[in-house]
Amino acid sequence: MNIEHVAIWVNDLEKMKTFYETTFKGQSSEKYHNEKKQFESYFIRFENGARLEVMRRSDVHQQKRADMVGWAHIAFSLGSKEAVDELTKQLSTAGYSVLSGPRITGDGYYESLIEDPEGNHVELTV
Repeated sequence: MNIEHVAIWVNDLEKMKTFYETTFKGQSSEKYHNEKKQFESYFIRFENGARLEVMRRSDVHQQKRADMVGWAHIAFSLGSKEAVDELTKQLSTAGYSVLSGPRITGDGYYESLIEDPEGNHVELTV
């Protein structure tokens, strides 16, 4: 059994699509648009076949709270400590928030934690 895809509601569909395409070398589908439901989405496929769906609908609004229950983050394995260091530095230089790391966590992972353009947590790991 495999997870087929993960989906995230976004405010700026094009900006989020571009971030995940360029940062993580994803390839986007054509935009799906359902006018009746005011729904738009892209599927972004990554090298290993995993997919992320970025979605927008006019009646869905983002509410962020630190104590909210739900998905906490998405993690991308970059293959090496050097790749984690390099991408963390690139994203920091580009103005994205680096919340922690790069570091070795208590459970032995080498990672950093950044925010995507809309503040969602993205883990960069080996």
